[in-house]
Amino acid sequence: MWERVVELAKDGRAIMIYSARNEQKLAFKVHRHDWKPVDFDGIQLMLRPSEDQTEKTPPLRPGWSNASKYRMAARRRKS
Repeated sequence: MWERVVELAKDGRAIMIYSARNEQKLAFKVHRHDWKPVDFDGIQLMLRPSEDQTEKTPPLRPGWSNASKYRMAARRRKS
């Protein structure tokens, strides 16, 4: 069914929400749309990008924030 929706949509957008055998009892499929289905601890959610967010935005770097670095340094000084 999804293949037919994609075929008929061609240059348009399509979002399909259907029942599934999971904890939430539903799932999503997206065709040519900014929204993206994401798995968040076993729950399917639709990620809607903010208006100022673009595809060129670099992903967040893993590691500690500056605030947490200051807190860790302060704890080390106390001990």
